Amino acid sequence: MAATLPSLMDDDPGYSKAFQAFLDSSTEHQSVKTFVEGPLRGILGRIGKGKPTLNVIGVGSGSGEMDLEIIRQIQLRHPKAKVDNEVVEPSSDMLVKYKDLVSKTSGLDHVTFTWNNMKTTEFEKTWKERNPKKKMDFIHMIQMLYYLEDPGAAVLFFRSLLRKNGKLLIILDTGDGGFAGLWDAYGAHFGKRQLNQGITVENMKNFLDARGITYQSYKIPAYVDITKCFIPGDEKGQHVLDLLTEVKEFSKTAPPELREAVMTKLRSPDCSQEVDGRILFNSTTEALVVDPSPRTHHPCCSVS
Repeated sequence: MAATLPSLMDDDPGYSKAFQAFLDSSTEHQSVKTFVEGPLRGILGRIGKGKPTLNVIGVGSGSGEMDLEIIRQIQLRHPKAKVDNEVVEPSSDMLVKYKDLVSKTSGLDHVTFTWNNMKTTEFEKTWKERNPKKKMDFIHMIQMLYYLEDPGAAVLFFRSLLRKNGKLLIILDTGDGGFAGLWDAYGAHFGKRQLNQGITVENMKNFLDARGITYQSYKIPAYVDITKCFIPGDEKGQHVLDLLTEVKEFSKTAPPELREAVMTKLRSPDCSQEVDGRILFNSTTEALVVDPSPRTHHPCCSVS
């Protein structure tokens, strides 16, 4: 089944369509929103108390919906504080959508946005050049570590930027979810790309535990309705399939035997369950709220 398949790159217009189709079919955003409005709200209330400005970084912010929800909760808990929000997003298309969302959202008069249309590694370099001493109150990395060549190094870098009472939020898929089942079985066939798509929250926990880094964890149950993926020619279903596999036009570009094997896997209990005729892909994630670091870096950064 070996194949070289075209990767669904985050700067490709097709990625935006696939991502939107995924969101439209998923409960993930609503589930994360419920977490932000629940457990995270209390955590946000304890950061930067009494400070006139709270410094925030969103890493891999996408089109900004979750960023603005987090900012809203910060404003509710710190009504007198300004928010200095750094946005890191490599996709120009996503950043345009984020800016458009900001222009249509009220209540952001006391929030400043700094737009960083770049990859995380580039941001780290520019940050060290322009803000070497600036510390942050809250940093979030939601469902984005899969796209980094060295997730561990990125986590250690951003953690080193936290103030004494700051927090770093990481959200990743669980090891017993649908993504892990699919990518463990067929990830090696999904094109050549510097991805860590197989990384799970369990890998990150092991990474943090090995370094004595403390954190709190919260399960976030969610699913994606992938029923339309099994309807030949259904445009939305094919976009969702592209996002699940990170392959551009997977149904057209994948060899028949790989396509058949993947579709069978998607219906298996490892990935999904069938409810009232709908095929629901398990996209449960877990949030790790990481405590700040007394150090700046660690020489060993591998996540496995």
